[in-house]
Amino acid sequence: MSRFATLNFERQVAAPVATLWQAWTAPAARAVWAAPVPSVAVEFLEADTRVGGREVSLCKAEGQPVIRCECGWLELQPGQRSVNHEVVWSEGVARSAALVTADFLPDGVGSRLAVTVQLSSLEGDMEASYRQGFDAGLDNLAGVAGRTMVLERVIRAPRQVVWDAWMNPETLPQWWGPEGFSCRTKRIDLRTGGEWVFDMIGPDGTVFPNHHLYGEVRAEERLGYTLLWGENGPKHADAWAAFEEADGTTTVTLGMVFSTGAEFQQAKGFGAVELGLQTLGKLARFVGAG
Repeated sequence: MSRFATLNFERQVAAPVATLWQAWTAPAARAVWAAPVPSVAVEFLEADTRVGGREVSLCKAEGQPVIRCECGWLELQPGQRSVNHEVVWSEGVARSAALVTADFLPDGVGSRLAVTVQLSSLEGDMEASYRQGFDAGLDNLAGVAGRTMVLERVIRAPRQVVWDAWMNPETLPQWWGPEGFSCRTKRIDLRTGGEWVFDMIGPDGTVFPNHHLYGEVRAEERLGYTLLWGENGPKHADAWAAFEEADGTTTVTLGMVFSTGAEFQQAKGFGAVELGLQTLGKLARFVGAG
């Protein structure tokens, strides 16, 4: 039995490289596709996607020992390559260690993902389990990337100013939504575990009930939340916003993984990309950078 193996995986993805990169690296998106099968629940304890950062997750399946995965990011070249190491633990024993290299390549209107896993099995032969797990996970990733929408806006204002405009319960409703839309808040609590229940009102008076549930808030870095169709309604999307500062400007990345491909296509059809960019434009104007 060999305890060492090099595993190669490749996927064609119906999404541009920039979107696939977000689906691969953004913690909110990774939480959507990380479970290899529906019977497995993945809980993220830590998620810091930057060089030197780490990710810790627990995989739980009924009747099975909890699997702990510790990942460390070694290289992140946006839209090109990521390298991370990971150690898998079960019942207090390190079962395997691996170096994972992912390369991202444009492929027409879509993209191609090539993943190489250099595996060292520390406890028994882990090759078959790794192959099965990565095959399932990458299938999930390809599906998630195909229903992911990513919007970006460079705002000429410091990150703290942009963050404060987003995470202040007084100011968020003032700019949220496309041109001509307004917000009517029922409850708002902008923190991890908090929520925002509100109606978005269109220019013609049409009311769109919304409910945002905040699963993660990392001050001035990112927030992750779930969008529901109205208060406690069905899930519409898993979303995140990330904030990066350089030379006094802030790049805001807003991502959404829609619950189904049909919802993604429907959203694109009614102009969700343009409407979302209008929302980020309103944010820029609100902080005096429009």
